[in-house]
Amino acid sequence: MSDQPSNFQKAITGEWHGTPSLFEPDGTHVGWNKISRESSFDNGRTTYWMETGIDAVGELRHRFDLPTKFEFGVIDSDQNRIYTGPDFVGSGRPFGTLVDSYYYSPGWNVNLRTVNQIIPEMGIQAYSSQMFEADTLVCVFNGLYINTPSDDKSPETLQKIADWQTKERAQGGKQFVLPPKHEGTFSGEFEVYNNKQELVGTNKVTVKHRPLNLLHTEQEITIEGVINKTFKALRTRNKNRYQFHGPDVHGNATTYGRYLYATRHFYGEPGHMWSREIMCDDDNTLICAWQFFDSGIPQYMTHGVLRWEEGEQVLKAQYID
Repeated sequence: MSDQPSNFQKAITGEWHGTPSLFEPDGTHVGWNKISRESSFDNGRTTYWMETGIDAVGELRHRFDLPTKFEFGVIDSDQNRIYTGPDFVGSGRPFGTLVDSYYYSPGWNVNLRTVNQIIPEMGIQAYSSQMFEADTLVCVFNGLYINTPSDDKSPETLQKIADWQTKERAQGGKQFVLPPKHEGTFSGEFEVYNNKQELVGTNKVTVKHRPLNLLHTEQEITIEGVINKTFKALRTRNKNRYQFHGPDVHGNATTYGRYLYATRHFYGEPGHMWSREIMCDDDNTLICAWQFFDSGIPQYMTHGVLRWEEGEQVLKAQYID
């Protein structure tokens, strides 16, 4: 028990509502899960509850359609949030307004890596869960949530929730595809946390994007601040699969609807970068979490928003005279 809630607990006060989409391991969209949830602090104890409404097809519906309200204890701190069951057992590490969690669901029989990222200026929380049996990916849930005051059941609030969940249901299967014909620049500022979860500064991030054809793109990423790196790669797409072909980073990625999960390895260095990027609107705004490793050891967790500035259309109608 604690006298005061953690900073992350304060940041997530209220109820969160969304309709995350459900994907098979290959990225096939098979349904949704209508969610309301809250992590509440009362009398020194933290309790997390979640109400679900699965609407899916196939084996995954059988796995996730549990007719019960999830409710479990949390040992709350800004170092670790420890989940004490019965519905979830494990822990999460807060990095400012992002928490990176690894835990187990007995009822669903999956291990989860869940990343919850609050974007205060947008009033939303970006959620994703990659679910595993041992090291085998079983499925992915992801979606965006909005916040309402606890126990606010006014008609206006209920309509706001319903409208958002309808919108999320419609948007959930939309595919992550960067601008296919225009060059341009993504730019923004990320908070930077070290492996002790301390805020140590910011990074200015710039991504120069230039399509070569409809499946191949040149990208140059420049990071300035706590981390200082510039790296280029040829980025290729095959359906919802991506590869990065160097010269500076090599790796691959898979998209699950609007979400892209990628790993890039730095050529000639003992490090790599894991990322989750979300195409959250029609303006190509990217909500990003980028984690940097040195020889497999986590060094920095960074997160922020990249906004798109469109340049020239480099792929135009072709003619033979």
